[in-house]
Amino acid sequence: MKSVSKFFTFHFSLFTFFCTFAPDMANLEKTNAQFEQAMAECRSLFEKKLHDYKASWRILRPTALTDQLFIKAKRIRSLEIKKESMVGEGIRPEFIALINYGIVGLIQLNKGFADIVDITNEEAMRLYDQYAHEALELMKRKNHDYDEAWRSMRVSSYTDFILTKIERIKEIENLQGETLVSEGIDSNYMDIINYAVFGVIQLTEDSRD
Repeated sequence: MKSVSKFFTFHFSLFTFFCTFAPDMANLEKTNAQFEQAMAECRSLFEKKLHDYKASWRILRPTALTDQLFIKAKRIRSLEIKKESMVGEGIRPEFIALINYGIVGLIQLNKGFADIVDITNEEAMRLYDQYAHEALELMKRKNHDYDEAWRSMRVSSYTDFILTKIERIKEIENLQGETLVSEGIDSNYMDIINYAVFGVIQLTEDSRD
């Protein structure tokens, strides 16, 4: 009888374990899939623009890129407050732009800016994929630790956090990188990318409801 009791106790514990953790794992996998889908959409747009303009963004100096990120995030905040767009484009495309400019920022940090377009479209896409993958892996680690907390946040909070990250980048640039405890500009770019992806995901879900 003891062996039978141990058998049922073990399997009940195993059942409890899966009931507790399986939904969490399912949610994490859902987020991973949605993140990859959002990034695939951003990649497609980036590749099309690369075809039309080549890597013209290679000319952008760090401060100009930061200002471009600021303009995009500021417009999102403006639309969230005013609830109306006068030029027809909504919030979601701006989040996509933030993702792509964030990746451009990481490329520029690595390679420095140029006076002419100095890389091929193929090289630009290789670098894009490299940093997109790094953003995905960072999101997976943070999402594991924070347990899907982003799903309980409002889209407007992503906007404000992105603007905060941009302000931090501005300050680091003004200090010429001589900071005391900052994680660095690259970490802020990564956070901007991930918050923007969450915005794309949430807005996509909202549009389906």
